[in-house]
Amino acid sequence: MEINQYIDHTLLKPDATRAQIKKIIEEAKEYKFFSVCINPFWVPLAHEELKDTSVKVCTVIGFPLGANTSAVKEYETTDAIKNGANEVDMVINIGALKGGEYEIVKEDIQKVVAASEEKALVKVIIESSLLTDEEIVKACELAKEAGADFVKTSTGFANGGASVHAVELMRKTVGSEMGVKASGGIHSYEDAKALIDAGATRIGASAGIAIVEGAK
Repeated sequence: MEINQYIDHTLLKPDATRAQIKKIIEEAKEYKFFSVCINPFWVPLAHEELKDTSVKVCTVIGFPLGANTSAVKEYETTDAIKNGANEVDMVINIGALKGGEYEIVKEDIQKVVAASEEKALVKVIIESSLLTDEEIVKACELAKEAGADFVKTSTGFANGGASVHAVELMRKTVGSEMGVKASGGIHSYEDAKALIDAGATRIGASAGIAIVEGAK
């Protein structure tokens, strides 16, 4: 698979303007990235601009802290899909995971999976930089049990992004049947290649163009 097809071309900054969102949509068309990943407000715009292309619309749920109630995440998911999202990247309840409240974490993911009604792919952001190795494994197990399609390393808003170690651990835990998305701090082709070699099947990055150019 070509490197461009690994990339979710991402702009999640709170101050992103319509013009900036339109720019990354145009870039995604030009470079044939797998998707654009934007905040929920921009989903209708992305859906409209990308409807005649192969580029998917990806958005985020419970972002960036994961501390919303499950009902809110459920509604966000339904709303995003109604507006044209093909993929939803949800943040787990990180505090519940770290506190050992595993049933809460699992049910939270299950609510989003159920709300997606198989109309959208569900990726579960575990925020690996805030977790121990044991917690990374547990988060991945819960995501798998809850029926998610992917596990994802990071929001890009915590104190660290994707690491080769976390991706290796995530891949080992979920096996071959789930996707692993690496995101946060991926700036070059070398970064992306190392994460793909470690088991990532998707790369979330704002540096998609630099990654593709680097591959040349």
